[in-house]
Amino acid sequence: MLNTLSGRFLILTTVFVMLAEILIFVPSISRFRLDYLADRLERAQIASLALLADDMLETELEAELLENAGVFNVVLRRDEVRQLVLSSPIPSPISGTYDLRMSSPFALIGHAMKRLVTPENQIIRVIGAPVRDAGLLIEITIETKDLRDAMIDYGLRILLLSAVISIFTAVLLFAAVRRFMVKPIKGVIGYMQRYAAAPEDARGIIHPSAGVRELREAEEALMQLQTELTQALKQRERLAQLGGAVAKVSHDLRNILTSAQLFTDRIEMSEDPLVRRLAPKLVNSITRAVSLCEGTLAFGRAEEPAPTFGRVSLYGQVEDILESESLAGGTEGRIRFLNEVPVDLSLRADPEQLFRIVMNLVRNARQAIEATGQEGQITLSAREDTETWWISVADTGPGLPPKARENLFTPFQGGIRKGGTGLGLAIADELARGHGGMVVLRETGPEGTVFDICLPKGDGTL
Repeated sequence: MLNTLSGRFLILTTVFVMLAEILIFVPSISRFRLDYLADRLERAQIASLALLADDMLETELEAELLENAGVFNVVLRRDEVRQLVLSSPIPSPISGTYDLRMSSPFALIGHAMKRLVTPENQIIRVIGAPVRDAGLLIEITIETKDLRDAMIDYGLRILLLSAVISIFTAVLLFAAVRRFMVKPIKGVIGYMQRYAAAPEDARGIIHPSAGVRELREAEEALMQLQTELTQALKQRERLAQLGGAVAKVSHDLRNILTSAQLFTDRIEMSEDPLVRRLAPKLVNSITRAVSLCEGTLAFGRAEEPAPTFGRVSLYGQVEDILESESLAGGTEGRIRFLNEVPVDLSLRADPEQLFRIVMNLVRNARQAIEATGQEGQITLSAREDTETWWISVADTGPGLPPKARENLFTPFQGGIRKGGTGLGLAIADELARGHGGMVVLRETGPEGTVFDICLPKGDGTL
């Protein structure tokens, strides 16, 4: 109960209303004291006027007047003459004098609080202005016991009334909060729980119905999120099914094409001029098909394993990659491969994954230059600063077309050359992000393209 939203509203409302009532209580009790003393002055004035009307009153009647007025002495100042009108013995010395004509509100509050915390019965002198201008001033002496008792009784009644008001207000607010806030919030929670249990079930999508504008906006935002997520899940499921089918087809097709590749080796040895002329084209087509199948299978794996970090000599890896690409391209010297990586540079990375990152970028560069039929150059360099290792792959190819730049790291859409799949850049970027880094296109144009591999140094080296 207490840890619920409505329960806490109940407690806070009670506390805040009580605090407000306390702020009202202080001036109220001060006002009560002022009215009490003014009433005693008025009673004393009436008693003194009775005596002035007949100065032959008996002693017993004078004492009765003083008792009814609740005072010991009454002094009137009329016509600049100070006159002791009524008097009786004072049981103790006067402890203080209070002039109600000149007291500020803060002084009255201070006097009232002081009287509440002073339990001793004292004799005080009170000065005020007579009612109906019946003199210049009136002065009385009274005990403080009755005054303090009356103030306490009044204060208790005020506090009791404040408590009743606080509880009543809190209960009303509690009911209102449960009706207009807690119930709609619980409805939203129920929709979220049902949706989490079966996100593919469209019946779990919330239908906005809250009357409070903020809650309705939250419900509409949740509905949009659930709708988009449901559609994304359905699309993902379809893509997963399609990916599984493509992987199976690619696997079988790769085996078939590998067998066909073996047959083309024999066809190349044929003496028929037409066969010898068409055989290289057939071989290239089959090779590209095998490459597509292998790339699709590689990208279609469920996930890349987490990198296993170790110290890697970058220069040696680059040498292996450039030698492999030089042999694979069969470019016969038309493409130059330059390794400008510092010999002593080593970095912290997964050796196998780093090899694949660099190899994919170099292979893309080689294939881009080969597509032009012109000579070209691929240069690999590296540098480091206090926080990052930078590996650059620069080529003198034709540059990236606009479509390739728009979908640079999107599988099957960011292909650079005709017939390419765009998997190389997607795989390289995914592996780099697994290291906490990225692959960045620094520049591209007719003069060539430069890719940077950024790998953070992290929290130290091995």
